[in-house]
Amino acid sequence: MTHLSVKALRHYHAVGVLVPAEIDPASGYRFYVPDQVPIAQVIRRFRDLGMPLDEIREVLGAPDVDARNKLIVAHMRRMEAQLAETQTMVASLRALLERPLASTAVEHRSVGPIRALAISEHVSASDLDEWWNAAFRALDATLAAATVPAAGPRTALFSAEYFELEAGEVVAYVPITGEMDAVGRTRMVEIPPAELAVAVHAGSHADLDRTYGALGTYVAEREIGVAGPIREQYLISAFDTTDESRHVTEVCWPVFQTKPAS
Repeated sequence: MTHLSVKALRHYHAVGVLVPAEIDPASGYRFYVPDQVPIAQVIRRFRDLGMPLDEIREVLGAPDVDARNKLIVAHMRRMEAQLAETQTMVASLRALLERPLASTAVEHRSVGPIRALAISEHVSASDLDEWWNAAFRALDATLAAATVPAAGPRTALFSAEYFELEAGEVVAYVPITGEMDAVGRTRMVEIPPAELAVAVHAGSHADLDRTYGALGTYVAEREIGVAGPIREQYLISAFDTTDESRHVTEVCWPVFQTKPAS
């Protein structure tokens, strides 16, 4: 009646999602009543939609319709976000397959030391998005509270370890002029000078690796790469617009010269 297997019913009983109406004390057989069929079907639908069993238990145990609907709507929003992410990745893959890696304009830039308010932590690649958002929000809040204006775009430094091991030091910073008191996780730092090869990435970070690939190829072919963190400068980011197609990021690769090789 429900298209749920015996194995599924046993599991749902074990986790307290669908408890049998009766259990035979001798055989251990589970018995259900017809009134439980709609509940079982609802559980199956939620599982088909990827809802975790803990959340299904909360939905079924909600004290009223409003509370139940809030839980369902929250899950639907997560599904919509996942769908949007999947669509972005599909578009990126299609572009990769249909349009070979194109040459990318590269600018050579000499950058002096930068005074900045920063947050530095060991970050795993899987946690980067959440960490990035929280770090820059904390930096923005600290600057706003001190009424200190930013003197340049939000920027992050990524250590070689981060790329090699999918976890490493990441420094999120906002350039400022002068000095100020650091608060909480923030601290004043001086970003060292660097010679950089710079490529501009327009659009979502879903295919930011294409810009990295093009810029890295440029650097490798000219044998001008040096050790040092990669910089990402966020000229237009999620803090400026929710339209990812309008985002602009500069990828800055450390090199030992500022003139293009002939």
